[in-house]
Amino acid sequence: MEIPRSGIFFESLHILEYKPERSTMETIRTFAGGLAVGAAMTVPGVSGGSAAMLLGIYDQLINAVSRIFSEPHKNIPLLAKFAAGAVIGMLIIARLISFLLTTPLEVPLRFLFLGAVAGGIPLIFRRAGVRGLTVGNLVLVLSGAAAVLLLAAIPDGVFAPGADGFFGVTVQFAGGILLAAALVLPGISASHFLCMLGIYDSVMQHVSSLEFIPLLPMAAGVVVGTFMTAKLLEALIERHQTGTFLVILGFMLASLRELLPQGASAVQLLTGVPCILVGFVPVYYLQSDRKRARKSHENI
Repeated sequence: MEIPRSGIFFESLHILEYKPERSTMETIRTFAGGLAVGAAMTVPGVSGGSAAMLLGIYDQLINAVSRIFSEPHKNIPLLAKFAAGAVIGMLIIARLISFLLTTPLEVPLRFLFLGAVAGGIPLIFRRAGVRGLTVGNLVLVLSGAAAVLLLAAIPDGVFAPGADGFFGVTVQFAGGILLAAALVLPGISASHFLCMLGIYDSVMQHVSSLEFIPLLPMAAGVVVGTFMTAKLLEALIERHQTGTFLVILGFMLASLRELLPQGASAVQLLTGVPCILVGFVPVYYLQSDRKRARKSHENI
């Protein structure tokens, strides 16, 4: 008996799949996407949202989070697979990054991260759909940059995990809601956001040591904030795509300043240039390759 084919074109492989195989491959693809995004989120300056966009799963995730209550049977399994991959990716990479940032490799790594973030800028600009910067567009970019600078002015450690009492738990919950925006928005690094709040080392230490209880209030805020941000972002992109991505571009540009290594010597600055290129080129090439693949798929 011939097994019926689904007739669905599987984008990442560009071949026709049997329906059971397609389901298995989509599960693997979603889990692997979560693994990559989770790993990216532990790196200061690297945006998990941008990583998801480069992998071609960003819009799917935003829609799934936004419609988790209206279509739970479809979206909860998808998000569960992605979250499982993301948690494992974070646990694997968190220890490595925490260690490397205490070694002489810290400065080259920060230049590498700087290049990776810069490599994602053309993607955000392309999603904005503009061919030049008018005065109005420039105002939107500057407003996004100003928001990042205001967040950077928050005193270090305000949202640090582990504080006792109702007030401490509430503040951590609020910090989780802010962190959710950094998790969802492309171009904003969740790890870098933690650095700006002065709690990156504390959070990474808890994660790498598998001490999750102090992180529960912030995690609850992240869950609530992710749903709120996804709903708002979906509406903004649908109604004001250009303006939304220009503000995000401002977020991204302002965050580059924070990635520059502090106190780097002249020799380290010189060696930082190739590190920037090593970070920039793969990210830029990946998004360009996905653009070509998308156009090829549309022409079939």
